[in-house]
Amino acid sequence: MSMTQHAEPAVDTPPVPGRKQSDGRTRQRPLALRLLARPEVGVFLGAVAVLVFFLFAAPPVRDGSSMANILYQSSTIGIMALPVALLMIGGEFDLSAGVAVITSALTASMLSYQLTMNVWVGVIVALLVSLAIGAFNGWLLVKTGLPSFLVTLGTFLILQGVNLAITKLVTGNVATDDISDMDGFTQAQKLFASTFTVGGVNVKITVVWWLVFAALATWVLLRTKYGNWIFAVGGNKASARAVGVPVTFTKISLFMLVGFGAWFVGMHQLFSFNTVQSGEGVGQELIYIAAAVIGGCLLTGGYGSAIGPVFGAFMFGMVQQGIVYAGWNPDWFKAFLGVMLLGAVLINLWVQRTATRR
Repeated sequence: MSMTQHAEPAVDTPPVPGRKQSDGRTRQRPLALRLLARPEVGVFLGAVAVLVFFLFAAPPVRDGSSMANILYQSSTIGIMALPVALLMIGGEFDLSAGVAVITSALTASMLSYQLTMNVWVGVIVALLVSLAIGAFNGWLLVKTGLPSFLVTLGTFLILQGVNLAITKLVTGNVATDDISDMDGFTQAQKLFASTFTVGGVNVKITVVWWLVFAALATWVLLRTKYGNWIFAVGGNKASARAVGVPVTFTKISLFMLVGFGAWFVGMHQLFSFNTVQSGEGVGQELIYIAAAVIGGCLLTGGYGSAIGPVFGAFMFGMVQQGIVYAGWNPDWFKAFLGVMLLGAVLINLWVQRTATRR
């Protein structure tokens, strides 16, 4: 008796006309949901809504000079919000960013004035100091494994105390001396704090630098291997290291990018006002982080864009100046800021769940 079993011949069933064949993969979501899942789309719509609101609530906003002033306020926030956003995509954040701006400006100012040197010497030394602060933050974080909150909070307190103490020790005051008559000042001012005219409206050079840095950051994130590394270390550091991503280099370099941003904004402040108050900068780090969060960057890392923080910074500038142009009490700015931040966090939470929903 044979134990061999013969299989029945397979019968191919023709597909039912008009019915799409499913291969078991996830069904594609509607275009609207896919667009809303982009980190910059929500804040773009929010920025448009805020702009339209103040165009009606504050008629002076419609003037070209007013809009130029709004863009200027936005740019001083946006230039720093860009590297802060990249750092947040990489899974970290920097609480020392605000006072680091002042540290950079103080370094350039006091070195140039007290040693009677060309201001470009102070500018270059300030750049090295800013990069060193960023490298220290990144190195300490990588070597100790401490949360970036604790590492940069310590740096924040150190820089805040050093800024005040060193300035008083060197100048005998809480502010630096005027450097507007020193060699190289005019050339440096053209680079960091000049003004040009467009259609009869004066526009600050920082607006141009803001857009240039945003375009460069977008290209890095979307078109380079380094951009992939940023997303990888922010998403899962262990997995990123397992596939060969240089986690240590990426983390440290991201903190150094924040240092570069602090240097650039510090130079703008110095060459705009010729002097620096040593106690400034406290609280600005929260503005930079909030602009990045409103721009779609998640505090958990691994998600965000460079364009989103541009619109986030614009919303800050629009609200800050729009309240003034509307003739309202400027104390309302903080309330608006809190509403925007909470709204952005809730929207980002929804976007994250939408993007991962099967």
